Amino acid sequence: MTQNQWSAVDDYFDSVLGDEDPALAAAAQAHVAFDLPDIGVSRPQGKLLHLLALIQGAERILEIGTFGGYSAIWLARALPPGGRLVTIEWERTFAEAAAGHLEQAGVADVVDQHVGRALDILPTLAEAGGPPFDLVFIDANKPDTPEYFTWALELSRPGGVIVVDNVVLGGAVGEAGNPDGGVRGMRRFHEMLAAEPRVSATSIQTVGGKGYDGFTLALILP
Repeated sequence: MTQNQWSAVDDYFDSVLGDEDPALAAAAQAHVAFDLPDIGVSRPQGKLLHLLALIQGAERILEIGTFGGYSAIWLARALPPGGRLVTIEWERTFAEAAAGHLEQAGVADVVDQHVGRALDILPTLAEAGGPPFDLVFIDANKPDTPEYFTWALELSRPGGVIVVDNVVLGGAVGEAGNPDGGVRGMRRFHEMLAAEPRVSATSIQTVGGKGYDGFTLALILP
């Protein structure tokens, strides 16, 4: 199998199952303006997040890592009336781009955007004492993933779901001696999962238009 085949299959699935509108399409191209690789989730991955939120009946969702707002739009559109999506983005220019895409998508009124370092903002969410989150999506600085997960667990209800993206890192996560900070963070995260009695979790490898990677799905036990 090759990247061309993976991309072709994603293109086929998109052609028969995709329902991306202009707002999503614009958010999906956010990386172009910043001269970055295409680091957002793919269309099938965005729809998967949307479906998970619907299955969960999520009324409060937390997203750590907003980038251009693509996944945020999918998540916000899964909210019921009165639901809220809270997003956190470190880079102000990314957050500003996301705000425009959320407005274009017609979901800005259900999204609370925070700009700054997630590990500074997450404690303030806990201190605010709002209702717990039903679903958390983590797609941010990979070395800090264990700390993000710790806060996600703190801020979520029993029965809540936590999704962590980019956990495979092109297969590098399987290399015990890899010195890369992201790889070390993901290995530490998985070791934390294995020792955490409050969750049941699995990690899945994926291929597609964005290459070879994967995600973790964790259920907070009742």
